[in-house]
Amino acid sequence: MARVAALTLAAFFLVTQTALAAKGFDGGQGTYGETNDKVVTLAAFIVIAFFPLFIFCCSMLQRRLDKRKDRRKAAEKARRARADVRGGW
Repeated sequence: MARVAALTLAAFFLVTQTALAAKGFDGGQGTYGETNDKVVTLAAFIVIAFFPLFIFCCSMLQRRLDKRKDRRKAAEKARRARADVRGGW
């Protein structure tokens, strides 16, 4: 196990160094290109808007799943209450 991990890390570092060397120096611009204040501000607004929307969507999903669970529990309780389904004496 340790041998496989060591070989994987060694291969990763060898491949990473050659990939970074082949790219060259881009002046620190990154993949987007040159940025200014407007680009940074809009990116920050997108991040700020994403998290409340994500939390809202997850909360609505959780609410629907809870309602579904409650309906399923109520149906199971109703099935158990019926004497012909329950069996016995």
